[in-house]
Amino acid sequence: MDTLETRELRYFVAVAEELHFGRAAERLGIAQPPLSRAIQQLERRLGVSLLDRNRRGVSLTGAGEVLLYEGRAALHATTAAARRTRRAGGADHPGGARDRLVLAVKAAASQELLRKLLDAYAAQPDAAEIEVLPCGIGEQEILLRDGRADVALMQTPFNSLAGFDSEELLTEGRIAVLPAGHPLATHKTLSLADVTDAPDLPLARWPRDGAYPPGPGPEVRDQTQLAQLIALGRTAAICPESSRAWLWVEHTAVPLTDAPPVITHIAWPPHSRSRALAQLIRTATEL
Repeated sequence: MDTLETRELRYFVAVAEELHFGRAAERLGIAQPPLSRAIQQLERRLGVSLLDRNRRGVSLTGAGEVLLYEGRAALHATTAAARRTRRAGGADHPGGARDRLVLAVKAAASQELLRKLLDAYAAQPDAAEIEVLPCGIGEQEILLRDGRADVALMQTPFNSLAGFDSEELLTEGRIAVLPAGHPLATHKTLSLADVTDAPDLPLARWPRDGAYPPGPGPEVRDQTQLAQLIALGRTAAICPESSRAWLWVEHTAVPLTDAPPVITHIAWPPHSRSRALAQLIRTATEL
């Protein structure tokens, strides 16, 4: 048996993520007994045990861990195919343009580069409509995988380019964004150690893969929240040079002498056959 149905994958992924048949059934909007039977039937068809069931609960077997990883990717792919097909035909936006492209960008990142790209592409003959989709930290990857975006501006080392095609567009240094009244704000340059070792100004923590790394700094979710906490003297941040565009008067930016550079890439799914996307990528690489 070498094929799987989308319904089977949805059922299994729900159980594997919840590790509880009752919660998974509620999430799926079905009763628990047919869900249990469906998983048992899937195990028989595959000839492997996917779940360990005992009085302590449910856990994944080694085979179950593989199917969870592969199943998520497969479900993302089928969802992405439907979304991009509808968007290409204008079905997701009645009355709107066909061949519309959705470009995912981290809010407030590389504003000058984004403006130049949009202006240059709009000047091309038969340019498609570009919808700019601002998103949070690391969300570009998710939006590309599940089809909510066709292309993204992503920054390494902050974003992972694994599984995507990409082209480098911009390399820039980093700055420390500090409260204007802090003693470090009077320096012309700083080192990473100067900023990370300041006991009264812990660095803000951004979520990675749904969790916050350990540390004393405040947890932040978006750029506006970060800006306010810096202005109040509660935290500092290490950002790309282009972040100067969103700074408040209560902030000071100081260049970092030893921080690795930030590289902005344009990234897209490797299997894309969109002519509009190909033209956008060519325009970006010619800037």
